[in-house]
Amino acid sequence: MAPAHFAFSAAFMLGLTGLAFHRTHLLSALLCLEGMMLSLYIGLSLWALHLDNNSFSTLPMVFLALSACGASAGLSLLVATVRAHGTDQLQNLNLLQC
Repeated sequence: MAPAHFAFSAAFMLGLTGLAFHRTHLLSALLCLEGMMLSLYIGLSLWALHLDNNSFSTLPMVFLALSACGASAGLSLLVATVRAHGTDQLQNLNLLQC
């Protein structure tokens, strides 16, 4: 396995592990999701470079733009949650009461 592919796989698995085991705060969950999205961006960039095809070169940029939109939506939900509940701890949030 190439070092770049190993780094991509390790970054994705590290983000997935952090999301699965470290879910005390909403901000940490969002950061793990953002790390996973950035590792997928790196994977798509490596795939486009590996194919040497110009039609796939815009795909990583579109994915990065969608990832930025998702991150801004997640941060706006974080701000709304903190204003409504006073904390971002996931244990104190009840979706039935929102």
